[in-house]
Amino acid sequence: MEREQLQSASTLVVTVNSDSDFHDDVTDSLETLTESGETDATPRLSFASYDDFAETLTPRVLELIETVRSTEPASINETARIVDRDVKNVHEELTRLAQLGVVVFETEGQRKRPVVWFDELVVSFPFGPEPEGTTPAAT
Repeated sequence: MEREQLQSASTLVVTVNSDSDFHDDVTDSLETLTESGETDATPRLSFASYDDFAETLTPRVLELIETVRSTEPASINETARIVDRDVKNVHEELTRLAQLGVVVFETEGQRKRPVVWFDELVVSFPFGPEPEGTTPAAT
């Protein structure tokens, strides 16, 4: 999504989808966009498995996201001080979250200021038969 769209969005939906379900969702969105010029603008982050979800959005990472959102730190170093963690570790986690689109960085001089652009994170897990290509977090 474009930066302006992200700034106006307030919710990030996180889900677990198989590769084929993800492909189908993208295809449907492209068809709708082609036909009507509009599509569901709700930003989504999809994981291929429950394990990927659990390994990425750990309680520690969720705490980091919440801290960045609530305190609006001026830099990665300030973020590390607030959460009382090693700067290198915080930088790595924020960089990974930026690659996923959960965090964006605003550059201010030499500083990279992490920004969480959403107010709400909604997690959606499918129930019923497991989507093809997904694995349960625990068996």
